[in-house]
Amino acid sequence: MDNAILYLYIENVTPMKHVTIIVPEGNVNLSSITGSFEILTRANAYWQRMGNKALFEVCIAGFMPELKSGVGFFSIHPADITDIRKTDLIIIPSLSYDYDHVLKENTALIHWIEAQYRNGAEIASICTGAFLLAATGLLEGKTCSTHWNAAADFRRLFPNIDLQVNKLIAVEKGIYTNGGAYSFLNLMLFLVEKYVDRATAIYCSKVFQIEIERTLQSPFFIFQAQKNHGDTLIGRAQTYIEEHLDERISFEELAAELATSRRNFDRRFIKATGNTPVEYLQRVKVEAAKNSLEQGQKSISDVMHEVGYADDKAFREVFKKITGLSPLEYKAKFAKEVA
Repeated sequence: MDNAILYLYIENVTPMKHVTIIVPEGNVNLSSITGSFEILTRANAYWQRMGNKALFEVCIAGFMPELKSGVGFFSIHPADITDIRKTDLIIIPSLSYDYDHVLKENTALIHWIEAQYRNGAEIASICTGAFLLAATGLLEGKTCSTHWNAAADFRRLFPNIDLQVNKLIAVEKGIYTNGGAYSFLNLMLFLVEKYVDRATAIYCSKVFQIEIERTLQSPFFIFQAQKNHGDTLIGRAQTYIEEHLDERISFEELAAELATSRRNFDRRFIKATGNTPVEYLQRVKVEAAKNSLEQGQKSISDVMHEVGYADDKAFREVFKKITGLSPLEYKAKFAKEVA
């Protein structure tokens, strides 16, 4: 009987997970390293306080002995990553925006990440850390998220990856990617719930005051028109759209005005901007509406007419499709108070 009890006890012990927060060469967002470390260690401490054994062994590691950041104000001294033969979870922090250069600098680290995944490790990338993860080839044909501001560069470098920047967290088999900046805090809560339990994730959300149920980053988008494409004709079309937001635009007539067929116009527009003409028009209208709503001085009806919508239902549907919020919810969330 004693042996049976001992056997059951051993079977129910959760093995400790080795977590490696990697430190790439280049300009790295230190907050995504320190923040990840703090949340995981706090989750560990809470779990142990509940009478359990530690679940995480967290290591910060890289190929360099020191990384300076913040114009020299901060430095980090990672462990030697070559000493880590096997890890269970890799966390990739947010990178600088010189992606081509960063990827060249971190060839050895990219190979190390891929090898660890093949050996059973899971991977979580924070914000633009998705570029480093994508360079491993592990995301080919899969979905992922990253900062909305980096979407154009990501699609340029990795056209075979299904980038879904509206998602706060994208999940593949053993691979987790998240949106921009401090939304990595939500990724960490996701990982705590996955590897520990819901109660510990809720505890961490309360201690660090993180909204636990956030699923979208689309309310935080700032639409930036792609205009460095070099297609003069499409550039003229974009300018026309932006200057006539309050009017009904016929793309048939616009194409004819630009001396091209509608089919060719659509093809070139998508190639240049990444959007169809209709999508582009909607995004420009919604971005203008967002800016007006943030000022808090105009009614939603006034803003709707200002950007060329006459149908309240159509405006609300397009607005929510793009931002994830209704115009009323967006105004309540972002508008400044009017004295």
